Amino acid sequence: MQLIWLRSDLRVLDNTALAAATARGPTVAVYLLSPEQWLEHDDAPCKVDFWLRNLKELSRALAKLNIPLLIRMASRWDEAPAVLLDLCQQLKIDAVHVNEEYGVHESSRDTAVAETLKAQGIGFYSYLDQLLFKPGTVLTRTNTYFQVFSQFRKVCYDRLRGSLPSLIAAPAIQAPLAISSDTLPSNVEGFETPSESLRTLWPAGEAEARRRLNTFADAQIDYYKDERDFPAKPGTSQLSAYLAAGVISPRQCLHAALQTNQGEFDSGKVGAVTWINELLWREFYKHILVGYPRVSRHRAFRPETEALAWRNAPEDLLAWQEARTGLPIIDAAMRQLLETGWMHNRLRMVVAMFLTKNLLIDWREGERFFMRHLIDGDLAANNGGWQWSSSTGTDSAPYFRIFNPQSQSEKFDAEGLFIKQWLPELAGLDKKEVHNPANLGGLFGVADYPSPIVNLSTSRQRALAAFKDLPSRQQAGDFHE
Repeated sequence: MQLIWLRSDLRVLDNTALAAATARGPTVAVYLLSPEQWLEHDDAPCKVDFWLRNLKELSRALAKLNIPLLIRMASRWDEAPAVLLDLCQQLKIDAVHVNEEYGVHESSRDTAVAETLKAQGIGFYSYLDQLLFKPGTVLTRTNTYFQVFSQFRKVCYDRLRGSLPSLIAAPAIQAPLAISSDTLPSNVEGFETPSESLRTLWPAGEAEARRRLNTFADAQIDYYKDERDFPAKPGTSQLSAYLAAGVISPRQCLHAALQTNQGEFDSGKVGAVTWINELLWREFYKHILVGYPRVSRHRAFRPETEALAWRNAPEDLLAWQEARTGLPIIDAAMRQLLETGWMHNRLRMVVAMFLTKNLLIDWREGERFFMRHLIDGDLAANNGGWQWSSSTGTDSAPYFRIFNPQSQSEKFDAEGLFIKQWLPELAGLDKKEVHNPANLGGLFGVADYPSPIVNLSTSRQRALAAFKDLPSRQQAGDFHE
């Protein structure tokens, strides 16, 4: 008997470990609930709810294959070896199959489980699945992990041209087992159930993930490069939550993109090429997690930036968290996050730069807040994005590159449609006023909207001064967007 231990791979199609397990014999699936660990990792309630809803869909799909899904509790991951060993002995399991995960805690958990099982004669097999390339196989000429995305991407392109990872078929229906699936909990202690409106935005299941992918590839990918920066337009794939939970695989995404572009990676339709690059950014940050494990431990990728004199400004931080900074594009983006569990990618950069540069608040505060609210929360991508924006990370924006939220707003939400959607109190303003209501003073219609909590120009100078004080700084020049 084989056991597949499911984690961030909640699908039947193109699931490497599931295919490998079922090829070896009758298979049972297990999922571990780990609420204490999830709390420690700042997983968002809407994300935990999304996992549970996807597990329900997956349980139905597995049932059609006669594969029972069992649920066990390992509140912290250090309980996983004992819990899994107990289950394996109870069911007389020959081997456990998993798809690799990459954070520091995930790696040490899997090593501990493998050692415990092997000591009792039970096999443990792990497979490359949530990435296109195994970390450690895309390296520089000096055998180190890439620190610059464009160089990493070039090697990935060369590899993909030589050998495209193929899709794996769903397992065949197996003979029924005398084991019943467990009933799934509808919620987990410590994580409140999100609003019905949020859940409606993110339906669970592989069918929904594939529908989104097909719709995007058929109708939107051609316009992706031009429209992805405009938050009022439906220019993105809306697949990030499904990728983070493994409801769809990067291989499925890559194949769909290539199909629309005659198999080309870096030529042909610019929309498809741009989107494939985004898949490779996701890949890059996972490789960084393995190559530079300090980023898993709340450390800056660039060690010299650990000396930055971040401000301790709890009231400013709270205003940012509660969407009342007085800068409409920032507040609209934060309301989108709070109400939907998701934020448009361009705005993730804008609000992150505002927090770390204009407010000079430690990027770790923003990283943690995002993880606690994102339905697509992913350590590698979230950390990579925050460190990029705060100029502490790999391939990061030079410290003197500081987005001006107002000019970003005027450029990417020129009509103010996004702002007015999330800040209805500003709906009465015209398209020029809506980006900076402070210019109007306390006029009727915006009296209940706060004044800006910071001056963009003087706060920018403060950030430049703080970065220039670092012992080993990036070479200065001036860049202002």
